[in-house]
Amino acid sequence: MAREHQEYDDIPGTFVFDAERSRQGYGINMFCMSLLQEENRKAFKADEVEYLKKFNLTPEQTDAILKRDYNRMLELGGNIYFTAKLGATDGHSFQHLAAVMTGNTQDDYAKMMLGGGRSVEGNRSRSGKNKPASLIAADKAPATKKAKAKAIAKAKPAGKTAAKAAVKVKAKAKVAAKSAAKSAVKSKAKAKSPSKSAKRK
Repeated sequence: MAREHQEYDDIPGTFVFDAERSRQGYGINMFCMSLLQEENRKAFKADEVEYLKKFNLTPEQTDAILKRDYNRMLELGGNIYFTAKLGATDGHSFQHLAAVMTGNTQDDYAKMMLGGGRSVEGNRSRSGKNKPASLIAADKAPATKKAKAKAIAKAKPAGKTAAKAAVKVKAKAKVAAKSAAKSAVKSKAKAKSPSKSAKRK
């Protein structure tokens, strides 16, 4: 029975271990768990093909195990935490397995991880490989009519505020000018009229 396609099957670099893969890969994972026992590891290394017959494996799963094709094992239902036990049985570290699975040397893989890991650019999805993210593409694209309209709308309130402030300044200036004029008139009037003491003389 063919696997039903899921949206997350588009995630690059791995295969999501969901319920369907769990059922599909039961034999692979039970085989890997058996390697926790030393006597089982010895029996497997003595005759790998014969030992694998103890588990309910498909020809494809058996072939992936014998070839140590870890990516294929994950695709056929293997879980990385189980299949890593096969790598350990062969005397390999997890770094070695990860390097093999990503097509790197161990040194290159270590440098990549120490440098922050694999770049997301070109690795966002299987179907859209090497396509830039939609947000990045939007930033590089020319402004749309809507964006321009929003910018104009934002600019208008600022213009209105400035105009209102200018009107207020003019109004205050007029009031100040009138006050100054009144003060000047009063000063002239006082200067023309003689003081009371002068009149008495």
